Amino acid sequence: MNPIEPPPSPDAASTSNAQIIYILYLVSLVVGVTGVVGVIMAYVYRGDAPDWLRSHYRFQIRTFWIGLLYVVLGLLLSVALIGFLVLLFWLIWLILRCVKGMQQLERREPVTDIETWLWPK
Repeated sequence: MNPIEPPPSPDAASTSNAQIIYILYLVSLVVGVTGVVGVIMAYVYRGDAPDWLRSHYRFQIRTFWIGLLYVVLGLLLSVALIGFLVLLFWLIWLILRCVKGMQQLERREPVTDIETWLWPK
């Protein structure tokens, strides 16, 4: 007889949603539309989340919009060849933000510095 496992808590489900959003952002490096899906999910799930998890959703929303700004600047400046450096910066920036965010999410900690334009400490 197998023991019956309790259903996952709502908090665990919310955590998995935030983790999926980070993964969608990383996948957007290959398939661009997944970033849009991720930001929509962050807007939808942030209202019902506890405060520590809401900081992750806010961080993810800011990551999308700031990243979009970096990409647009990079594309505009690519005419002058400087844009390729901006796009390379954006690539590294996005990966670092997602990895740091996932690490804090795994430890069930809020994002330490939501307002930063770089990555949390």
